[in-house]
Amino acid sequence: MRIALGISYNGRAYDGWQSQPSGRTVQDHLERALARFLDVPAISTLCAGRTDAGVHGLNQVVHFDTPVLRPRNAWVRGPNSFLPDDIAVQWATEVPADFHARASARARRYAYVLLESPVRPSVDRGQVGWVFRPLSQSAMQAAAAALIGEHDFSSFRAAQCQAHSPVKEMRRIEIVRRGAYWRFEFEASAFLHHMIRNIMGCLIAIGTGNRPPAWMAEVLAAKSRDAAAPTFAPDGLYFLGPVYDEALGLPTRTPAFDWLP
Repeated sequence: MRIALGISYNGRAYDGWQSQPSGRTVQDHLERALARFLDVPAISTLCAGRTDAGVHGLNQVVHFDTPVLRPRNAWVRGPNSFLPDDIAVQWATEVPADFHARASARARRYAYVLLESPVRPSVDRGQVGWVFRPLSQSAMQAAAAALIGEHDFSSFRAAQCQAHSPVKEMRRIEIVRRGAYWRFEFEASAFLHHMIRNIMGCLIAIGTGNRPPAWMAEVLAAKSRDAAAPTFAPDGLYFLGPVYDEALGLPTRTPAFDWLP
């Protein structure tokens, strides 16, 4: 039997999603919780999209195989009783045997939340990025338009990226402001390592007037990481989750979506 889970987490305390020798990743904690719940030595999960240290997840999807039968709500309550307070299973469901959390995804969605304020974050520290200079929404929107479509995103790719190809399709970028907070939402076929944080560095350079909007197209065309701005902080980055065929009936939101600015 194959089970899919929707996971939310605050990534501030963790070394990213993917299991590491430190044992301080979201995947490590989830797999230990599942093993304790199922009373087995170990269990292996596969996720829809790996996140870096400090990055948060609102609807991360994982799947795993198990012969153990449990009621659907037990797959939520059981692992949660063994998870840290900042990681929680939000939903669970049985899925077809050929479902794959990563390979079955048609797209992935992220949001970056940014505080524009002369004063650094306090109560929301670690949950938002920060810029102290005013931003131009029109300049950033004009720059973002250059990224829509299928492109070679090598200029926004981290050196340690393991993706087979830098060519991805950016399907949507939305930039909205709510009070002192900006929300940048991205949807693409897939993302490269640090791709959004590198794009954010460029958008902020343009939004603050350090670069013109046309610079984004120049960076994209250069196909070189050296052409882009420095990688922006992970604090405000949220994995909103994958997009699957509607026929699967998997949840696309968790309650955390209503909290996000």
